[in-house]
Amino acid sequence: MDESKLEQMRATLNKLEDIKNSQESIIDKINHVITDLFQHPDDELEKAMNAAHQKSSDNVDAVREAMEEYEMRINKLENQG
Repeated sequence: MDESKLEQMRATLNKLEDIKNSQESIIDKINHVITDLFQHPDDELEKAMNAAHQKSSDNVDAVREAMEEYEMRINKLENQG
């Protein structure tokens, strides 16, 4: 087992976690704007924010899936050693 490769893979996994967390933060901010729109309605902005929310949610799901698969590969490599 190549320990340096495992370390690099773990570092990549940490970066993926950071990406996922950033996307979740974006979702929170979008939700704040959507909530504000209840008091100051703007149909066009609401439509745009709902679309952005969906795209961000899809991104979180995609990154989470990639992380799970990557983590399984890391675990497999660790167990081979």
